[in-house]
Amino acid sequence: MFGSLQPQPADKILKLMQMFKDDPREDKIDLGVGVYKNANGVTPIMNAVKDAEERIWQTQHSKAYVGLAGDAEFNEALIELVLADSVSRAHVAAVATPGGTGAVRQAFELVRQANPQVRLFVSQPTWPNHLSILNYLGIEIVEYRYFDEHSRSVNLQGMLDDIAQAGPNDVVLMHGCCHNPTGANLTSSEWDAVIASIQQTGATPMIDIAYQGFGDGLDNDAAATRRIASSCPEIIIAASCSKNFGIYRERTGQLMLITSSKKKSVLNLNQDTLAFLNRQNYSFPPDHGGRIVSTILNDDELRTRWADELEHMRISMLEIRAQLARELQQRSQSNRFGFIAQHRGMFSRLGCSPEKVDRLRDEHGIYMVGDSRINIAGLNSQTVPILAQAILDVGI
Repeated sequence: MFGSLQPQPADKILKLMQMFKDDPREDKIDLGVGVYKNANGVTPIMNAVKDAEERIWQTQHSKAYVGLAGDAEFNEALIELVLADSVSRAHVAAVATPGGTGAVRQAFELVRQANPQVRLFVSQPTWPNHLSILNYLGIEIVEYRYFDEHSRSVNLQGMLDDIAQAGPNDVVLMHGCCHNPTGANLTSSEWDAVIASIQQTGATPMIDIAYQGFGDGLDNDAAATRRIASSCPEIIIAASCSKNFGIYRERTGQLMLITSSKKKSVLNLNQDTLAFLNRQNYSFPPDHGGRIVSTILNDDELRTRWADELEHMRISMLEIRAQLARELQQRSQSNRFGFIAQHRGMFSRLGCSPEKVDRLRDEHGIYMVGDSRINIAGLNSQTVPILAQAILDVGI
């Protein structure tokens, strides 16, 4: 039976991780894997998370199933974090998922169920797993221009021209903040233009928001998502808690489906459909990570401490960005790397060829994804000058 199985393409980031692990050089630098690291190269557990886990351990008396939608307190707390008061809670259907990836997968299943001929408009480039899952599910992909390789900023006109081709039965997938893999974000006025275009097409917007709090702050990073939710009759949101709570391995995410319909039957159907999809996939979602999140967000003291820790992480990445841009400017005597300081989140895309990425790895022990995406959080004040010189040495 299994003799007909075909080899699957290796995940490029996982392959890169193994190559880094096997490299014997002591001065190697890992800028590939997308996790936050502190100045010591460690992905820390937030103190607020540790205290929340201790509280859970002391008070939890059962490990029984919670429900197909996950813990209600988690769902309510994350909806509030992402959406605030931008839409009425009665119009939001939500379920917990195994991480942001689980939310994305369930969202794609949802739109395929609603319309088997759906087209998914995705940014060029986008997070590779978006494309991998869509191809696996057999959903048609339409790429829209997003990143200008010359300026390393958003190609707004190209984006608007391409998403204008979407129709009422299509979905336009966008990154809520901290675009992965480029780090290039839309400005407030640019978001206004995109929202107007989507409204005109009648397409359904889908937001993948995986880095809230890593860019310009918790509320600023959610501003575009909230504006879309309050402006469009339907919206899908896939949210992740991996980065902003640092609970990567707990696999904590949420899928939201929002409609402007006031019919209770429609609202109930949306919630029931999301629960049904959970049942068909993994049944009951993981609870521990969601319990951590709800414990923190529903306690004023823990929430304040968590927000302070998250802000420290955000500021540290901005400082590294500024240092790298400044170092490159001084060494190159040019301003062509200023985009690094303008980007937001963990990533920036240098915009160089795969050949130069290979040279950075082979000659300098600097590991990054083949499209030249670097994880800013993989750097510290000592490694920034090393990277800057290596970038110039290979002719980027």
